[in-house]
Amino acid sequence: MTDDTNRLKIRTLEDADLGGIIALDEKISGLYRPDVWETRFTYYMRRDPEACVVAEKDGKVVGFMLGDVRAGEFGLEEPTGWVEVLGVDPGERGQSIGRRLAERILDHFKASGARSVRTLVDREMTGIEQFFTALGFEPAPVRTYVRTLQEP
Repeated sequence: MTDDTNRLKIRTLEDADLGGIIALDEKISGLYRPDVWETRFTYYMRRDPEACVVAEKDGKVVGFMLGDVRAGEFGLEEPTGWVEVLGVDPGERGQSIGRRLAERILDHFKASGARSVRTLVDREMTGIEQFFTALGFEPAPVRTYVRTLQEP
């Protein structure tokens, strides 16, 4: 029997991964959004390609994490790593794929001079909140504010 951990490869995102990310997002969200992912994909690949990682198993994308290192955001002048989006195939969850993606991106952030890492989590997404808490993230004093301009 093959160990699933040995079949899983964490690597930097490649152009050929766009289709896999679109398919994975559709599996997670139920929405087919190629335009959204092409825009995000291009943006993050240009900003910080080493902070864009995928989990590949048997040649298929089963997880991804996109982020970058930047300074000057929201009055935070020091270089800060930002985890912007994370997705793991629902059928592959519970196998430390998210943790392995995070370890890879956090190593990159540290090597890039980031002194901290931030992300935003919707309180209603308890699974994501638990995931980041397990990685050592804590709520920060920075709060988001929102104003609705149009009702859906």
